[in-house]
Amino acid sequence: MSTVLKVGAHPPVFRGEGLFYDGQNAEARPIDLSINEQRSVLLGEGLDWPLDKIRQVHDVAGKDLVILRHRDDPAARLILTDKTLLARLPDKDRSAPIARRGRLAAWALGALASVALILFVLVPLMADQLAEYLPPEGEKALGEVTLRQIREALDDSGLQPIAFCTAPEGEQALRRIETRLTVQMDPAPELTVHVLNHDMVNAFALPGGHLVFFRGLIDEAGSPDEIAAVMAHEIGHVISRDPTRHALRSAGSIGVLGLIFGDFAGGAIVLLITEQLIEAQYSQGAEAEADAFAHDLMLRADLSPAALAVMFERFRTLAGGDAEGFIGHFLSHPRLGDRIAAARNAVPDGFRPSPLLEPVEWRALQGICDVDAAF
Repeated sequence: MSTVLKVGAHPPVFRGEGLFYDGQNAEARPIDLSINEQRSVLLGEGLDWPLDKIRQVHDVAGKDLVILRHRDDPAARLILTDKTLLARLPDKDRSAPIARRGRLAAWALGALASVALILFVLVPLMADQLAEYLPPEGEKALGEVTLRQIREALDDSGLQPIAFCTAPEGEQALRRIETRLTVQMDPAPELTVHVLNHDMVNAFALPGGHLVFFRGLIDEAGSPDEIAAVMAHEIGHVISRDPTRHALRSAGSIGVLGLIFGDFAGGAIVLLITEQLIEAQYSQGAEAEADAFAHDLMLRADLSPAALAVMFERFRTLAGGDAEGFIGHFLSHPRLGDRIAAARNAVPDGFRPSPLLEPVEWRALQGICDVDAAF
């Protein structure tokens, strides 16, 4: 209860009661309060607060308490048993100033710089180092797990993963393309080539020598040489271990963000890594090296590098220009027009490629998904 006492000619003293948390102890203690109008302070045992430095703290829980704090004391709290004294607090609704604003800003900038350093320097550096020491069996296992996650993530029904395309004649034609390319390499890489029954126009490499083609890309291709050119490009990424580094970087970056924000768990991580790998945006240098590798491998296989240019032109037509997006890393830097010119310039004067597949084999490859799904 609050009272107003008048003693002779002295200014009135407003009294009340409350609970005081001094910021040092966890328990509140009852406190008798008084306002000294002459000094303009709120007094109590262990409390001497100038009225113009008292601020009201909103009760965000029960919304039924009158809570006060000192502007310059972040810990202490005073809970009033009634609201009578509030009328004597002229600045209770003003915001308390942010203490040490410059230091807080410096800490915030330092934190952002630290996160940027981790994401853009330390994580890529560690991923590159780890990729060099990851044993082949570990790399292959990483690719298998990632492929399973991709198949599950791409299924709209959520009932079963996207099917592999396994028509025997189509698989045989695909293996013939693979052999035509890898027989030129010493040593030949260990590859596992998959076709997924999905209409996305894309292909990509995964750790451990997994090459993934989508049905949509085979449907859009105009010749087996174009499939061979795309395969040669992806083999170039496998040889450079780009997919392994990219997967480790993506997982590391998403893990760091998960620690910071606390809401990147389980399925969210899988979906983000899946998107990162399907639309892998390798560096300009990595893409140029994979293109150059494909040009050389195609020539050694007696195939024309111009087939890669033809496939790039199809991608550009589908995307409506040099825009990046749903074609994945084929539309990444350098510009697609430059990559088309480089592929055409890689063809020696007078070069005549040897046939890759018979027409019946090409039709079989185009129909590789025309069988019951295999899981």
